[in-house]
Amino acid sequence: MLFNSYEFIFLFLPVSLSVYFLLNRMKLTIGASAWLLFVSLFFYSWWNVKYLPLILGSILFNYTIGGLLADSDSNRKQTIPRRMIFLFGVTANILFLSYFKYMDFFIANINTLAGTTLPLLKIILPLGISFFTITQIAFLVDAYEGVVIEKNLLNYALFVTFFPHLLAGPILHHKDMMPQFANVRNKVLNYRNLTMGLFLFFIGLFKKVILADDLSATSKLGFQMAQSLNFFEAWVTSLSYTFQLYFDFSGYTDMALGVGLMFNIVLPRNFNSPYKATSIIDFWRRWHMTLSTFVTTYIYTPILRSFETFSYRKSLFAIFVAMLICGFWHGAGWTFIFWGALQGAALVVNHLWRKRKFTMPRWFGWFLTFNFFNISLVFFRAKDWNNAVYLLKGMVGLNGFLPATMLDTVRARGVFTSKFGDTLLSDVGGSNRTLLGLIIAMIFVLALKNSNELKDGFQPTWKTCAFMVGISFYAFLNMGKVTEFLYFQF
Repeated sequence: MLFNSYEFIFLFLPVSLSVYFLLNRMKLTIGASAWLLFVSLFFYSWWNVKYLPLILGSILFNYTIGGLLADSDSNRKQTIPRRMIFLFGVTANILFLSYFKYMDFFIANINTLAGTTLPLLKIILPLGISFFTITQIAFLVDAYEGVVIEKNLLNYALFVTFFPHLLAGPILHHKDMMPQFANVRNKVLNYRNLTMGLFLFFIGLFKKVILADDLSATSKLGFQMAQSLNFFEAWVTSLSYTFQLYFDFSGYTDMALGVGLMFNIVLPRNFNSPYKATSIIDFWRRWHMTLSTFVTTYIYTPILRSFETFSYRKSLFAIFVAMLICGFWHGAGWTFIFWGALQGAALVVNHLWRKRKFTMPRWFGWFLTFNFFNISLVFFRAKDWNNAVYLLKGMVGLNGFLPATMLDTVRARGVFTSKFGDTLLSDVGGSNRTLLGLIIAMIFVLALKNSNELKDGFQPTWKTCAFMVGISFYAFLNMGKVTEFLYFQF
C-alpha cells in the first residue's frame, strides 16, 4: 500500500488510528500493540502477500539471535561464544539480502568473466528488504555491544514493521523507538501531534504528487533517449531526476514522520535541505541522514577499528570503502558501485581540503557540491553504463548545443531540438512547463523553509488550516494514477 493512494488516506490510516487509540483508551495496551503490528503487516502485504513469510522469518530469526546474545551476555559459561553468535546473525542477514538483491548481478558477472551461460534467477525484489534488513543488523550490533535487550517478541516485531518507516525508512534504532512505544502518554490521542502529523503528511504528499511525479516524466523520457540529447536537453534531464529524487524521497519521509506523529511516535529526521549544502561533507549530513548515521556507526567505525593503529590516511580509506559499500547497498549494478566510489572519493578530497585549511566562497562551494551530486546521479539513475555515458556526452555538448535557428526554435518549443523535445511536447505538456517546473523546484529547495523548519514553527491556526486544505486539495486533484516511490526499488 502506498501513502499517496486514496485507500491509504481515506480508509487504512483513519481505521488504524481509531482502533489503536480506542484499544488504548480501554486500557488494552497489548491489544493496541498487536493491532498496530497487524495493520503494519497488512500494509506490507498489500503489494504482494507472498513476501509476508520473508519478513516474518527475518523477524523471528533476528529476535532469536538477539535473545541468544542477551542470554550469553548474562551467562559466561555459554557453549557458543557470543562473537560466533553475532557473526552468524550478521552473516545470515547479509546472505539473505544478497540472495534477493544481488544474486542475478553475481551470476551475470560470472557469465561475463568465465564465459558461462548460467541462467538468471530473475528474482523480484521484496519491498523494503534493504531497510528492514539493515535495521535488524543494527539491532544485532547494539545487542552484541550490550546497548539494547529485547525480551518481548511483540515489541520487537512492532519495532521492525511499524508501517510508516517499513518500506523506505527512515532507518530506526531500537533504543530510540521502544521507549516511545512504552510511554503511557503516547497511548492517548494527542490533537496537536495529530494536526502536526497531518501538516507534515500533506507537505510530503504535495512534494510527491505535484513536484516529483511531474518531473518524473521528463527524466524518464530523457534517460530513454539519452543517446540523442543535446546539451540543454541532457541538463534538463539530469536536473529533472535530481529534483525528482529529492522531492520523491523527502516527500516519503515527510509522510512517514507525519504518520508517526499521529501515533505520537517521533521518527528521526532524514533530510535537512541537502541542496543548500556548501560541501559534500555538509551534503551527507543533510541527505538521508539516518543512512549516513548507519554508515558511520556500523561500517566506517568497524573498518577503522580493524586497524591496529589509527592514522589519518586509514580514516580516509575507511570513508572511501564505507561509501563504496553504501553505493552497492543501493542497487545491484556497477553504476551504483561507481556512484558510491564517486561519493567516497569526493568525501576524501573534501577532508583533505579541510585539513589543509583551503577556502572558497560559499556560493562556489554550493555550486560545486550541487553539480557534483547532480552529475553523479546520472550513474545512479542510468539503466547501465552506456546509458550514463550517453547522457554525460550530451551534458558536455558532444551532441550539439542549439541549432543555428536557435531563436526561432526557442520561441517555437523552448530549448528542446530533438525527438526528445517532440515527445516531451506531446506527452508531458511542453518544454516551457518543464523549465518552469525546474525553476519552481530550485526555488523550493533554496529559498523556502524545509518541512522540518515548517514543523518546528507549526501553530494550529486558521492560516495553517487553510494551507493544509489548499495543498491537500491540489494534491488530490492531481493524484490520478498512483505511482510508486523511487526508493521502493533499492
